[in-house]
Amino acid sequence: MKKNTVALAVAAAMTASLLVGCGGTAADSTSTAESTATSTDAASAATTTAGGDETLTVWAWDPNFNIYALKQAEAIYQKDHPNFKLDIQENTYNDIETKLITAATSGDYSTLTDVFLVQDYSFHKYIANFPDVFTDITDSGIDFTQFTEGKLADSTADGKHYGVPFDNGATVMAVRSDMIENAGLTVDDFKDLTWSEFIPKAQKVVDANGVSMIASSGGSEMLMEMLQSAGSSPLQDGKVNVAGNAALKEAMTQYKAMVDAGIIAEYTDWDQYIASMNDGKTAGVVNGCWIMSSIQAAADQSGKWAIVNMPKLDGIDGATNYANCGGASWAVSSNCKNTELAYDFLKTTFGGSVELYDDLLPNAGAIASYLPAAKSDVYNQASDFYGGQTVYKDIVDFASKVPAYDCGAYYSDIRSALTDAITNVVQNNADIDSELETAQSTVEFSIEG
Repeated sequence: MKKNTVALAVAAAMTASLLVGCGGTAADSTSTAESTATSTDAASAATTTAGGDETLTVWAWDPNFNIYALKQAEAIYQKDHPNFKLDIQENTYNDIETKLITAATSGDYSTLTDVFLVQDYSFHKYIANFPDVFTDITDSGIDFTQFTEGKLADSTADGKHYGVPFDNGATVMAVRSDMIENAGLTVDDFKDLTWSEFIPKAQKVVDANGVSMIASSGGSEMLMEMLQSAGSSPLQDGKVNVAGNAALKEAMTQYKAMVDAGIIAEYTDWDQYIASMNDGKTAGVVNGCWIMSSIQAAADQSGKWAIVNMPKLDGIDGATNYANCGGASWAVSSNCKNTELAYDFLKTTFGGSVELYDDLLPNAGAIASYLPAAKSDVYNQASDFYGGQTVYKDIVDFASKVPAYDCGAYYSDIRSALTDAITNVVQNNADIDSELETAQSTVEFSIEG
């Protein structure tokens, strides 16, 4: 398989430009819980260099989200390591990707920071093409069983772990409870459905309210979620699995049917997409849980929303009602001067502190991928905006059921090809099988370089 460095650099820049945030504020969560993480004197000794330096440099990009998270993690770790310090260096995600590519192509890894944050969809691209950027953290002492299989799959390759999960991108179907009730239905009627069960119920909501049931920011994103929920990867054993993929064909078939019926309204402009929710032009949305911060921007709609799991594909063995969209994980670079310190910091904080995640939920809008967080008082607090639902506990539960999913190093290529395919199917009534064949050829060409 040819490694096309120039193409990767371009893809990195394009991917970064499409980044969506995973932030927001969960104002309903106000209490904190005790940390489950503890540190021993032995661990402290092990993580201090001979010169006594206990500093880690870190790259991250959002002052109100992941940089805020780092500062809170630093404070927690300092309780048992008073000399510890994080040197947090703010970069755009595009800049981080550029620095990784530059280091790898030049062979000079001395420019890398100790720890850096990576968008989950980028991990396999960089592990496959630039493996020397990363440190294998499989034997770091971090308990990876405390994270979901689906989330871990993003930063795992050949059975080795290269990332510590951070924020949760579990897919939710957010729905307007008042519009559903206008149609003579309840929120419970939209839980645990197949898409064929969903469509007639959604049609009742559309007819009763004169709006779409679901807003879509472009078909490929939702297609990827539908595909993942079925556990059907577009890559299998390193080979493209697009043409002849039964789950993908079913997803495209259902998606087109919903667009044709007015159940799905497509928006190519992100601001218009968000406005459709805030202005009452749609009764729901299917996307990563980070979309909730945008929904909550419409304060006048408090109490009128609810969260349920997404429908699953019909006729596909192993299909579930759960997927993931977005999120990021922490990586340790090959240039890290004190890997033991990096391991212990990540293990104690992002990989072991309920206290940390209890703070991040209300103050940064970061929903944990760390499963024990769901048991805390913060995550079990009812949300007024979502009609008294314990939405954050539910989302962590959704995340625990997401199937593992492999796009390999070619997420952007697959996503782009499927965008073209579904656009032709929806707008031009193109044949689905033919479009999937074209998408298959396009991705194979990209891989071959």
